[in-house]
Amino acid sequence: MSEITEIRQLEDILSMKPDTDSTEDLAVHAAASLKKGEGRTLKAGGLWVFDNEIASVTGSFENGDIIAVQDFDGYFMGYGFINTNSKIRIRMLTRRKDETVTAALLKQRVRNAWEYRKKVIDTSSCRLIFGDADFLPGLTVDKYEDILVVESLALGIDRLKDLILCALVETLAEDGISIRGIFERSDAKVREKEGLDRIKGFLSAPFDTNVEIVENGVRYTVDVMNGQKTGFFLDQKLNRLAIQPVCKGAEVLDCFTHTGSFGLNAALGGASHVISVDASELAIEQARKNAELNGLQDRIDYQCADVFELLPNLERQGRSFDVVILDPPAFTKSRASIKAAVRGYREINIRGMRLVKNGGYLATCSCSHFMDADLFAKTIAEAARDAHVRLRQVEFRTQAADHPILWADSDSYYLKFYIFQVVRDI
Repeated sequence: MSEITEIRQLEDILSMKPDTDSTEDLAVHAAASLKKGEGRTLKAGGLWVFDNEIASVTGSFENGDIIAVQDFDGYFMGYGFINTNSKIRIRMLTRRKDETVTAALLKQRVRNAWEYRKKVIDTSSCRLIFGDADFLPGLTVDKYEDILVVESLALGIDRLKDLILCALVETLAEDGISIRGIFERSDAKVREKEGLDRIKGFLSAPFDTNVEIVENGVRYTVDVMNGQKTGFFLDQKLNRLAIQPVCKGAEVLDCFTHTGSFGLNAALGGASHVISVDASELAIEQARKNAELNGLQDRIDYQCADVFELLPNLERQGRSFDVVILDPPAFTKSRASIKAAVRGYREINIRGMRLVKNGGYLATCSCSHFMDADLFAKTIAEAARDAHVRLRQVEFRTQAADHPILWADSDSYYLKFYIFQVVRDI
C-alpha cells in the first residue's frame, strides 16, 4: 500500500533555487555496450534499452545515475539513466554526443513541452509532461487549474524530479501562471519494479485536494488525492466533446462513467435523458456531485452496477437507446492477457450494439496500448457481425494532443475512440 505523507513544501523546492539554467554536466562515469544486433527499439527512435540487450557496463555507477550508451562496435548512441532493478535497464535522455544532460537541458525539455501545449490544447487543465513523448521518461505531470499533480515511475527521473518541477513552475510563471500547490501520486505498483516505494503526498503546503476544473464547458471536482491515476482522465477531453452533437434530444446509456464525464457531456449536448453506470459507489457519488455542480441532475440517473451484467439485463427487458457510450478500463495491461481482453471488448460491444436503436450511435474505445488499433478495429468488426448490425463510422480519434503519440514509442499510442452509426435496416 502507498503511504500518504507530506513529502516537502513547494517553498522548500523553490528555496533551494537550483540553477535550472546551469550548463554543468551531470556526472557520467560509466558506459553500457549493446550486444551485436540488439537495441532495435533504441535504433528505431525509442528511449528504452532492455536488460537482455546489454553486453557489458564499464565504469562505476549507482542505480539512477546517467551513463553513456554505445553500440557493440563503440558507436555512440546517447546518454540515459540506468537501473539494474528494472528490465528497462536504461531510459534515454539525449541521443546527441554534444548534448550531455544538464539542468539547462531539462529546463529546455520542460519549456518545449509547455510551448507545444499552448499551441495544441486548452491549457487550463491539461497534461504538461507525458513521459517518453516529451523526452522525460517515467515522468507525468498534470495541471488542474493552479494545481500540479506529478507521477514519477522511474528511479532516474525520480532523482531529477525536484529540478524538473522547479523548472516547470518557473516556466509557467514566465507566462503569468502561478502554481498554488503540487501533489505527488507516485503510488502505482509499477514503481516496485524500479525498486521504489509507492508514495503519495503533498509537495507543497497542504491544500484542498478536491480541485474544481472546467472542461468543454462542464464543471468537475477532481479528487487529486484519491481519484484514479492523477485524479481525472484528461486524455478523453476532445472525445467527450465529440459526442455532444449526436446526443441532442437523445436517450443515452453511458457505461463505465467513472466520475460522469461522458454522461455530463451528453447532457450538455442536449440529451433528453442519460443513464450513467459504474461499478464503483465512490465514482457514482462523485458523478452525482458533478451533475449537481452543472445543474444537470434532473436529466441524469446514476446506477451502481456491473456493466457486463447490466447490458444483457437491459436487452432482456427490451430497452433501447439512441446513444450508447462504452468507456471501459483497460482490459489488458500485458501481452499475456490480450486474448481475454479481446473477449471482453467483443462482449461489451456486442451488447452495446444490440441496445442501440436503428440509426442510433455507439461511442466505444480502448485505453490499452496492447490492444492496438488494428486488433481493436477487428474486434469491433467481429462484434458487429455477431450483433447482426452494420456500422457507419462517424469519427475515429485518439488521445488528446497534450498526450502526444511518439511514433517510435508504441506505449504512447494507447487510446482508440470510435463513434459509429448503428444500422439494421437498409
